[in-house]
Amino acid sequence: MAAGTKRNKANEDAGGYNAEHIEVLEGLEAVRKRPGMYIGGTGSAGLSHLLWEIIDNGIDEAAAGHAKIVEVMFHSDGSYEVTDDGRGIPIEEKDGNITALEVVFTELHAGGKFGNGAYGASGGLHGVGASVVNALSGRMEVEVDRKSSTHRLSFKDQVAGQMASNGRFTAGHGLKRVGKVPSGRTGTRVRFWPDRDIFDPDAEINYEEVRERLGQICFLVPGLKIRLADKRKGSKRPAEEFVSKGGLADYVDFLAGDHQPVTGLVRVEGTGEFLEKVPVDGKLTEVTRECEVDIALKWVQNYESRIVSFVNTIPTPDGGTHVAGFERSLTTAANQALTAADPRKLRKLKEEAKVQKEDAQEGLIAVVRVIFPEPQFRGQTKRELGTPEVQKIVGAITRDGLKAWFDGTAKGSKKIHVKAILDKVTEAIVNRVSTKQALDNRRKAAQLGNNGLPDKLSDCRLHPDGELLIVEGDSAAGPAKRARDSAWQAVLPLRGKVVNAGKGTKKAVLDNAEATALFTAVGAGSGSEFDLSSRRYDRIILLADADVDGSHIRCLVLTLIYHYMRPLLENGHVYAAQPPTHALVLGQDKEFVYSEQELDQRVSDLTGKGRRYRVTRFKGLGEMDDDELLETTLNPETRVLRRITLDDAKKAERAFTVMMGAPVEPRKDFIVKHSKDYGHALDI
Repeated sequence: MAAGTKRNKANEDAGGYNAEHIEVLEGLEAVRKRPGMYIGGTGSAGLSHLLWEIIDNGIDEAAAGHAKIVEVMFHSDGSYEVTDDGRGIPIEEKDGNITALEVVFTELHAGGKFGNGAYGASGGLHGVGASVVNALSGRMEVEVDRKSSTHRLSFKDQVAGQMASNGRFTAGHGLKRVGKVPSGRTGTRVRFWPDRDIFDPDAEINYEEVRERLGQICFLVPGLKIRLADKRKGSKRPAEEFVSKGGLADYVDFLAGDHQPVTGLVRVEGTGEFLEKVPVDGKLTEVTRECEVDIALKWVQNYESRIVSFVNTIPTPDGGTHVAGFERSLTTAANQALTAADPRKLRKLKEEAKVQKEDAQEGLIAVVRVIFPEPQFRGQTKRELGTPEVQKIVGAITRDGLKAWFDGTAKGSKKIHVKAILDKVTEAIVNRVSTKQALDNRRKAAQLGNNGLPDKLSDCRLHPDGELLIVEGDSAAGPAKRARDSAWQAVLPLRGKVVNAGKGTKKAVLDNAEATALFTAVGAGSGSEFDLSSRRYDRIILLADADVDGSHIRCLVLTLIYHYMRPLLENGHVYAAQPPTHALVLGQDKEFVYSEQELDQRVSDLTGKGRRYRVTRFKGLGEMDDDELLETTLNPETRVLRRITLDDAKKAERAFTVMMGAPVEPRKDFIVKHSKDYGHALDI
């Protein structure tokens, strides 16, 4: 064998990589091979994305003026159905004996949203939505009302055909007429059964999440009726209908909730054009796009902002170029208006008086929507707009519209509202500068002290593997300090009232001694500067009495963590201890129970057996002796803890809203009713 031949053979054998390893995935096989590339993953979010794709098609029909009703249904057999009364997917033959309907559900990048006139603007340019849903479904049924008949096409394992009533499937390209409809009626019904082998075992489509999204969409297409029904076994939810007449204005009012408005509704609208190169007949051709901008906003008496954005009818929770353009111009317009007003409070701040993003957005509720053909998203899941030219268009329209509003020349602009928001922005700047100065002073003070830690902190020796026990007052701190394992358990008593972080300003939070002590003890900063990797403890455990005051304190501490140390919640480092409410003494033995219901059950059992017992009630952790506290609250082998996560915080969102509000009674009532979300039921 020649030397060259030997070398070539060696190269082939050594690498083990040749032409045989090049694999070509045909049709929908690519989607099933790598579903994450198309729907973001195989968890609940990816599964939900299947439903979003079908819903979006119906909403696009409504946005184009062809549909008035969209219906979504959860079926008991694990399937999902979406119906609209739009034009109906075309049923004519497109490729030989294959209909356009079949092409839509079996070919990637096939649809009516590529600038050919079927849609002026739609959810996206990818054209993979319906076919991806089919690719990741074990079964799908599509019915189309057109030409006075209902036409059906079924799919089993992505193959087109017809499904008989006995479950037998016959492959084929022909459509089956299954009913007659009036000549003017059109529409589409899509029902799909997700392939559960593709998705994670615990993946699910959350009804409340669907409900929230449909509620959003109804504001985007005024007059559109959206119906939602849950037909699953055991569900007692009534069918719901969503409709809005006022569009984005209604949505802003909805988002504002019960917060007191600072300004009336501000509308910013306009259109702009940009050039974009797109393939036409195989060549990149420059086309002119028209972009419509529709923004509604108002400021309310609150310290948090909420900006919700959409592209056509698609929510973009991660924002994108349209939101970036809006935010930048909002800050610019507020700066110009404040410079012209020249408030006395800002004169002494000099260069620091310039408006920053968070100042202009404090208490802002805004909905930003852009409408244009073939938007480009960053990722198939369409969470973030990527079309760069849109940023300039939204920015210019926002800048001009808000300038006119601040100048008092825009429709609906009132001097009293302009002054109110400028006063609010001024206060935000003053608070931000004061907060920064307070932080700097505390950092300097910490550097001058022995260790920079709170005096009342009884620290542990192991960091960052230990845990911080937050207790209520000195009465509970004493037993906790004595019973703890000082190697890995630290104790921080809260001796004063914790500030309501959802209601107070940043300055008020940082001026609060208890909040500052917690920030310093955890050692990872606060707010946007919080660094999870710098935390001094692996677990933060809330120890509070099982009464109204204890639950109130626990809620306040959780609110503080939620707003200023949120990564602790997101990563599962926050726990609530569940101390017992009573002890049952049976001779030399002692049992602990954790609720009135558990006590009643145990007492009934003991009475029925003729056992003698004595009941001790714990009104607070301070009433326990060291051994009792160790066994029930501190010892990992015997204590009961409940992990508090960000999901818990989201589920209890109303709790945070109530805690932020000024009225005391609703807050107290909610604490009593929902205290289980924060640890355990109250013993009142």
